[in-house]
Amino acid sequence: MINPKADFFFEKADKWQKEFEQLRKLIDSCGLNEEVKWGVPCYTFEDRNIVLIHGFKEYCAMLFHKGALLSDPEGILIQQTANVQAARQIRFTSLKEIRELAPVLKQYVYEAIEVERAGIAVPYKKAEEFAVAEEFQQQLDSQPKLKKAFEALTPGRQRGYLLFFAAPKQSKTRAARVEKYIPIILGGKGLND
Repeated sequence: MINPKADFFFEKADKWQKEFEQLRKLIDSCGLNEEVKWGVPCYTFEDRNIVLIHGFKEYCAMLFHKGALLSDPEGILIQQTANVQAARQIRFTSLKEIRELAPVLKQYVYEAIEVERAGIAVPYKKAEEFAVAEEFQQQLDSQPKLKKAFEALTPGRQRGYLLFFAAPKQSKTRAARVEKYIPIILGGKGLND
């Protein structure tokens, strides 16, 4: 169901306006509810996120929240980065592409609804399966309070820190990040809290 609260997204779009409108119509025809989450149209089934529409410089996309669980017979789902576990995108660079793929896109939406209806969960990697930056491991080893505080965080917050600390190429940058966030971890907060 189209939600007037999402109209701003479609009206303000410069680059992908026609493509966004086409995707909106297509998804609406699948019987999902349109909401606004993360500043973009998000389509839900029984209050659970199914797919959203978003745009980038080079493409616009449908992002399936549990896309990793979809069968993807057309081979069109894309994992944005190596660290994205559940979501998958279908990218578009033209209105023509969307129109040509419309029947396929609807099938993907219907399959995503069935995944939600069945209550299937994405098997996320556990925090201990992620690499720990050497600079952070040294701090954990030398500060038992820090280790205890880190282990008390939710798995998602732990993953967030591990990915953030491991991302820089230079040890100096990794060490600076770790040092900056030690007080926040000790305070029981996540990276973005």
